[in-house]
Amino acid sequence: MASTAAALHILVKHQEKAEDIIEQLKKGAKFQTLAKKYSNCPSGKSGGDLGEFRKGQMVPQFDKVCFTGELLTPHLVKTKFGWHIVKVLYRT
Repeated sequence: MASTAAALHILVKHQEKAEDIIEQLKKGAKFQTLAKKYSNCPSGKSGGDLGEFRKGQMVPQFDKVCFTGELLTPHLVKTKFGWHIVKVLYRT
């Protein structure tokens, strides 16, 4: 079982915006470019890079995707902060 993961994410307030971003990603847009343009999280400035973090460090819904979701696939997650598009880079 992995104890750490690394991920990129984009945080937005509305589900429609999040779904629009996922559509743009499916059409080949670069995750980092969209993070810089749309993310409400300070990590947006660095392309949405959250770096490496330990299991349990993030809010539960986010944590679950990071440790069980398919790698390198954009996932949509709702948390108390808003809507996240999460791309898990790797787990260790």
